[in-house]
Amino acid sequence: MMDIVADTPAGHLLVVDDDRDICVLLKRFLTRQGFRVTTAGDGGEMIRALADWKIDLVILDLMLPGKDGLSLCRDLRKTSRVPIVMLTVMGEENDRIKGFDDGADDYIAKPFNPHELLARIKAVLYRTRMVPPAPRGGTGRVLWFENWRLDVGLRCLKSSNGTLVDLSTAEFDLLAAFVEHPRQVLSRDQLLDLARGKVEIPFDRKIDMQVCRLRLKIEENPKQPQLIQTVRGGGYVFTAKVSHVEKPAA
Repeated sequence: MMDIVADTPAGHLLVVDDDRDICVLLKRFLTRQGFRVTTAGDGGEMIRALADWKIDLVILDLMLPGKDGLSLCRDLRKTSRVPIVMLTVMGEENDRIKGFDDGADDYIAKPFNPHELLARIKAVLYRTRMVPPAPRGGTGRVLWFENWRLDVGLRCLKSSNGTLVDLSTAEFDLLAAFVEHPRQVLSRDQLLDLARGKVEIPFDRKIDMQVCRLRLKIEENPKQPQLIQTVRGGGYVFTAKVSHVEKPAA
């Protein structure tokens, strides 16, 4: 049964876990830390809570009745950028990687120390709140830069002569993050959040590797990149001028 408490300034958290004891424990602990907490026991209650409230972060258990946490995470990423911290009893590396691939922002294995979970929640909230907002518009937007055409709805990149460029999911999401925030210095943490967990394992070097791959595909000279430039101590900046075009509705 979905449960809520009074509003507090730190943020509104949604705990999704079919273990009632864990929900009670987390609600009590996180409320004392200044958060508003809503709990849900399955995916249906999670969806209703997200529709009824402005949720700042979801704490999502992997093992749930009906749809599991990974499926719910994947579904949620299609429509929302709300931060997600996964909970699971599994400690295998592959499970952690799968969670990140499906869009989770962080991961903690049960049993966990509530204070460690709190630290992770604060870190994810800090990182996501530091991310500059993307320009408004629907998934039908087409973004032009230099001699490139990025179709956000169709998730494809074409050169000026119409040649389709083969991009992995991670490469497309990272490129979209750059193109939607042109001429802004973005830290690696910000890029990880903007790409919303789809850049494989969220470590700094993984972002650097993806940037290198992107440069090979869009830069005239990848060894002397002009579009995606490194900012020493800051991250990266996408230097091109970007124009936005809304595709007409079908």
